[in-house]
Amino acid sequence: MSTAPTGHAPDDRSELQSLAELARNFFVDTVAPHREEFAEQGYPNREVYRQAGELGLLCMSVPEEYGGGGGTFAHEAVLFTEQVKGGDSAMQLGVHTGIVPHYILSYASEQNKKRWLPRLASGEWIGAIAMTEPGTGSDLQNISTKAVKDGDDYLITGAKTFISNGRNCDLLIIAVKTDPAQGAKGVSLVVAEVADDTPGFERGRLLKKIGQKGQDTTELFFDGLRVPRANLLGTAEGQGFIQLMQQLPQERLICGVAAAAAIEAAVDETLTYVKQRTAFGKPLFAMQNTRFELAECATIAEVVRTFVDSAVDKHLRGVLDVKTAAMVKYWTTDQQSHVIDRCVQLHGGYGYMEEYPIARMWADGRISRIYAGANEVMKDLIARSL
Repeated sequence: MSTAPTGHAPDDRSELQSLAELARNFFVDTVAPHREEFAEQGYPNREVYRQAGELGLLCMSVPEEYGGGGGTFAHEAVLFTEQVKGGDSAMQLGVHTGIVPHYILSYASEQNKKRWLPRLASGEWIGAIAMTEPGTGSDLQNISTKAVKDGDDYLITGAKTFISNGRNCDLLIIAVKTDPAQGAKGVSLVVAEVADDTPGFERGRLLKKIGQKGQDTTELFFDGLRVPRANLLGTAEGQGFIQLMQQLPQERLICGVAAAAAIEAAVDETLTYVKQRTAFGKPLFAMQNTRFELAECATIAEVVRTFVDSAVDKHLRGVLDVKTAAMVKYWTTDQQSHVIDRCVQLHGGYGYMEEYPIARMWADGRISRIYAGANEVMKDLIARSL
C-alpha cells in the first residue's frame, strides 16, 4: 500500500506510515467489532467519532488553531485508505472530516470557524452536507429548498434525501435557494446547528441500502428552520454553486482514494482465499484462469494506485483541476466495481455470502459509481474539456 503520494520526503512518509498503523488499529479493534450492531440499527454509535477525535484522526488537514491536526490531504488519504482496508463502511468520514470542515475553513466567518471546527475535530459534533433532493440529484442548480430572510435569520423550507450522517449530524451544511429566479446564481450554502428537538427540523427515516448498511443515510425535512444569516458561507448570497464546484474535486478525489484501497483489499482477500481453497485436488490458485484473472486484477490495482497517488500529489500542490478529478472519480470507481466482481466470482458460492468480506466489499462499493456525481456526469464534465 502506498501511504503517501510520490514526492514526499522520507520523514513525511515515516509519519504517514505511523498514522496508517494507528488508523488501521482503530478501525480493526474499535469499529469493526461493532459491524453487525451498526448494520442492524442502521447507523454507527456516536462514541466511535469521539474515540477517533481523541486519537487525532479527525480534521487532520485543518489548522491547529481550529482544533485540527495541521496536516494535509495526504493525512486524510491515509485515513480513508485504512478505513476501507480495516473493513469499516459505517463511519462516513469522507463527509465528516474530508468535506464538511473544508467548506467551513474556506468560506465561514472567523467566529464560526472557531465555534464549529474544534467540535468536529474532537468528534463531539458530527458533520453532514445536504445537497441532493427527492427530485434533484446531480443537477444542483435546480434545487428547490428555500431560505427566506426574516430579520437576522433565514427561514429554511424544503426536503433533502440520501444525506450521509443525516441521523447523527449536529452540524449541517444546507444547499438552498436564496433567489429562486437566478438559477445557479441563486444557490447559497447555509450552516445549521441541529438536534432532534430543533424547531423546524426533522430527521426522516433511515434509508435501507443494499450496502453500507451501518452508515446512516436519511431524509431531512425543513419547515421554517431558523438559522442565523451569519451562518451563510461566503461573503454574499449566491456563491453556493461556485463553492460547490470548488470543493467537489476533493470529494471526488476521496472517492478515488477509497476505490484504490478497495481494489487492493479485494485482490489481497482473494489471493488468500484461492491459495487456501482447493478444487479437483489442488488449490484454486494453481489453475491458469485463476492466476490470469488475479494477474489482471493486480495490474489494475497498480495502475489505479499510481493514478490516484498522482492526483493526490496534484491536489497537495493546488493544481488538481475539475477534469482530472472527474477522471479519477469515474475511472477508479468503475475499476473498483469490475475488479471486486471478478474477485466475487473467484470465491464461487462463498463470494455471495455476507459473512465473507468480499461479498460486503461488492455490496458496499456499488454506490461509488453514483455518489459525488454519477459517473455519467463525470464523463460529460470530461468531454466538455476535450
